[in-house]
Amino acid sequence: MKNFALIGASGYIAPRHMKAVQETNNHLSVCYDINDSVGIIDSISPASEFFTDFERFYDYAYRLKRDDRTKLDFVSVCSPNYLHLSHITAGLRLGCDVICEKPLVPSLEDLDELVLVEKETGKRVFNILQLRHHQALIDLKNKVAEQQSGDKYEVELTYITSRGKWYMESWKGDPRKSYGIVTNIGVHFFDMLHFIFGKLQRNDVHIMNENKASGFLEYEKARVRWFLSIDAKDLPGVVKGKQPTYRSITVDGGEIEFSGGFTDLHTVSYQKILAGEGYGIEDARHCIETVNCIRNSPIIKGTEQELHPFTNKIIRS
Repeated sequence: MKNFALIGASGYIAPRHMKAVQETNNHLSVCYDINDSVGIIDSISPASEFFTDFERFYDYAYRLKRDDRTKLDFVSVCSPNYLHLSHITAGLRLGCDVICEKPLVPSLEDLDELVLVEKETGKRVFNILQLRHHQALIDLKNKVAEQQSGDKYEVELTYITSRGKWYMESWKGDPRKSYGIVTNIGVHFFDMLHFIFGKLQRNDVHIMNENKASGFLEYEKARVRWFLSIDAKDLPGVVKGKQPTYRSITVDGGEIEFSGGFTDLHTVSYQKILAGEGYGIEDARHCIETVNCIRNSPIIKGTEQELHPFTNKIIRS
């Protein structure tokens, strides 16, 4: 049984990490968050210590090192994006391996800093790249790998996840803290595309604002038109008024169904990490580079063949 600490216990994604610790038969020793709305702990690990001051959390976690029975083995980081670097390095310096939510960090410079701290501490950083564990996407990756022709797949990625007015008032709506929607809601999709279709060769941006983004990516084995949005107005008519989220990936016109099983992938990720098969810093480098490039690229017009259909509709309206 491994002992875990969790940073960011009141966040949206934290319960999946708590359940992953529980479902892999490990022990959640202590949690931290500046907010105290963490009643979810009662249904998963009611005996866990909890702190709202990072200094008290760190001091408590450090003292646990004095006893082999209580010392922490892992720190799970679920805090806001802009705090990931600081919280990951704090966990490493506590003598723990660290499991962090996406995005790992916002830039390649921060990624290189993590490499240095890994070397200094002898501990590892693992990123939750959960889509790499989805069977439908693994099957697609294998199919692509077996293709003999040099033709590239034509891919459309659409992800619309409606958010209310609270979103822009939270840290997620502040680009200095979330790094925008491409990083906050899209980074694991860009990791998925690299995972399946190989190295990125071209990266164009067609739309970029606070609630939507779109562009064109060319990989070794695919041409991808992508569209991300948190605006409910962008939902297609078939789901508008029925569900707040629309997720679609088509490959050569065929839909790839991968909606099921999302909530279980954190536990699978933990199982792989504990078995020595987790995804580390270098595995995350490609998607961090991709979103960093998108955030800093100029907006271009794009050709008819390169525009996502939703983008085309917005431009014409």
